[in-house]
Amino acid sequence: MVSLRVYCKIMRSDKRRAQQVFSRLEKEYPKAKIILKYSNNFELLVSVILSAQTTDKQVNKVTAKLFKKYKTIRDYAQADLIQLQKDIRSIGLYNNKAKYIQGSAVMILKKYDGKVPDTMEKLTSLPGVARKTANIVLGNAFDKFEGVAVDTHVKRLSNRLGFSQESSPEKIERDLMKLFINRQWFKLTYLLIGHGRATCQARKPKCSKCVVNELCPSAEVLSGADFKK
Repeated sequence: MVSLRVYCKIMRSDKRRAQQVFSRLEKEYPKAKIILKYSNNFELLVSVILSAQTTDKQVNKVTAKLFKKYKTIRDYAQADLIQLQKDIRSIGLYNNKAKYIQGSAVMILKKYDGKVPDTMEKLTSLPGVARKTANIVLGNAFDKFEGVAVDTHVKRLSNRLGFSQESSPEKIERDLMKLFINRQWFKLTYLLIGHGRATCQARKPKCSKCVVNELCPSAEVLSGADFKK
């Protein structure tokens, strides 16, 4: 069993490395931010709901038409569900997502005076909204940072960088919140997403071009997958 002194020493070491990784990624991706397109808080919520297991590029393609057709929260609440499903059918899991969007619109109108709520508790009470979605909405719409949004990129990089050995988004989020300070949580999401898209890709990580190569415990293992073309 690890003693408290040894545990604290390990944690301090992990935190130092985490800060080094954050600093390098911040320099590499100074403009890291959300790429979903929206013009108000409910459109942001809709976009994030749609983005689950779908690329942001595909979401933006769908919402370009969707947001012209449905202009208010009431439009979504009163929409024909089957038609709404058709409007987003090129998005994965579109049947359930349409139900979540409409259900959220109805609840926001009835319970929150037609305004997207600004707390984790209230947001996660909406249909289909878990902590990842809530964190993204809170950070981008209200400048509130209550956690780290863990998507597929953040999950993959957290495991590879040794920040967490967990598989569930909730447990990974808790590990990240221990390593990074509150004001870094929001930006951390987009730094990891940016690095995941550009360099630390799922199938072909570009370890030889990675700015945190020597700080990554997985670099030597993954370097064999670093294909040079």
